[in-house]
Amino acid sequence: MTGNLGYLILAKPKIMSEQEEREQTDLVEAEIDQAEEEDTTDLDRHECRSCGYVYEPTKGDEKRDVLPGTPFDDLPATWRCPVCNAKKVAFVNIGPASLASGFKENLGFGLGVNSLTPTQKNLLIFGALGLGFLFFISLYGLQ
Repeated sequence: MTGNLGYLILAKPKIMSEQEEREQTDLVEAEIDQAEEEDTTDLDRHECRSCGYVYEPTKGDEKRDVLPGTPFDDLPATWRCPVCNAKKVAFVNIGPASLASGFKENLGFGLGVNSLTPTQKNLLIFGALGLGFLFFISLYGLQ
């Protein structure tokens, strides 16, 4: 009987305290954030501070014979802005195109709308305005 009792004690699952759970969750979230940052760095868009031209790696630059899919960091040092001819150092990283705008801490607020991309927000706003317009126009059909 004592042999079975020892087996039960060894098989008992480890119960973590709330603080240990939070620490483990924070570590996992930090690893995920770091992996996401590493994956999207190559696809970051860069904006010229002089003229506002945005270099998008998915499109490349046809004027300077840069193939689509070329990250900004892989561009030659002699590459210049196709609009204003500014040097590569005049560009600032503005992040990937498909990322929601704003700080990461604020993405959970606003009924979940803050986590939408700008294109999705435009569709939501103007779609609701269009539906509202159609609703009010339909009131003319009532007798």
